[in-house]
Amino acid sequence: MDAIHCNENAIYYACGYSNDNCIYLSLGSEAYLITDSRYTLDATTSLQKSAPDTKVVVDRDLPKRAAKLISQSKVKKISFDPKEWDYYRITKIQEHTRLKWVAKIDLSHIKRIVKSGEEILLLEKAVRQGARAFRDFAMMIDNEGIGKSEKELHFLAQNFMRRFGKNDLSFDPIVAIGANAAKPHAHPTDRILEEGDLLLFDAGLMHKRYCSDRTRTVQIREGFAFSKKQNFKSKKIQKAYDAVLKAHDKQIEKARSGMRAKEIDAIGREIIQKAGFGKYFIHSTGHGVGLDIHEMPYISTRSKTKIKDGMVYTIEPGIYIPDAFGIRIEDMVVMEEGRARVL
Repeated sequence: MDAIHCNENAIYYACGYSNDNCIYLSLGSEAYLITDSRYTLDATTSLQKSAPDTKVVVDRDLPKRAAKLISQSKVKKISFDPKEWDYYRITKIQEHTRLKWVAKIDLSHIKRIVKSGEEILLLEKAVRQGARAFRDFAMMIDNEGIGKSEKELHFLAQNFMRRFGKNDLSFDPIVAIGANAAKPHAHPTDRILEEGDLLLFDAGLMHKRYCSDRTRTVQIREGFAFSKKQNFKSKKIQKAYDAVLKAHDKQIEKARSGMRAKEIDAIGREIIQKAGFGKYFIHSTGHGVGLDIHEMPYISTRSKTKIKDGMVYTIEPGIYIPDAFGIRIEDMVVMEEGRARVL
């Protein structure tokens, strides 16, 4: 397919290399990586290994050079994902070319929806490293976390998830205490962690650019762990937690290749509804994970995507009661032999 990309992960998937200022072109049998002089050596060396047929083109004006290469080719139409591009850059290229431009939403994500065996191994390693970082962070909190604010814990969480420089973060961690956990994407505050508090922790790291994503909700007590088995002092919190855990486990247990994504979502949503918390499950069940932290498939009430072997996605039901508490339990799964396996 004749296509143009500027998204770093879309480019990396296409040729095994990308940086923060490049454009990738696939034109017939030719492929080009256009970048500036800062990356000449890096791009050339990397592409010699990952995609030796991709030509490195160096220019200060990337859109102008892209337009020139397209005009010099014999292609009659070219595909692009409008989600990747800002208006200025794509129109600058388009106005200097004479061919048909075909907008294809999620052009790269559609190609990446089913993961290869190699990609699954990379994702699994990212998940395992993330789980170790969760354990280390729990030990730190148990030893010296009481009395620290969400802001302090958030800063420390970044270091633990990075494994002190060994990995990049999949996203900015969420560290939320008590009522702040009722915000699914809570920002850290000055609230101090105390014994007996509810703590929601959502974080992930990358391994060779592939992401992990995990959430645990716990009650802080001596010797606590980020395990799925939790006992809360509040009966209401315990009831909500048990409903979320049951939804999480049943969605994984009953997921099958061939189902529609919305059917998986419905399994957990029905359990939470019957427990009396239906209106507090305010987001989708999950999302695909790969080079991007949010990819296809999306496990939502409206998604008609047919689940297939090789898809990797999160299962993360939640209950969020404003000004009270929030609960989310999240794991990544891969579809294998028709069933979901927790990575």
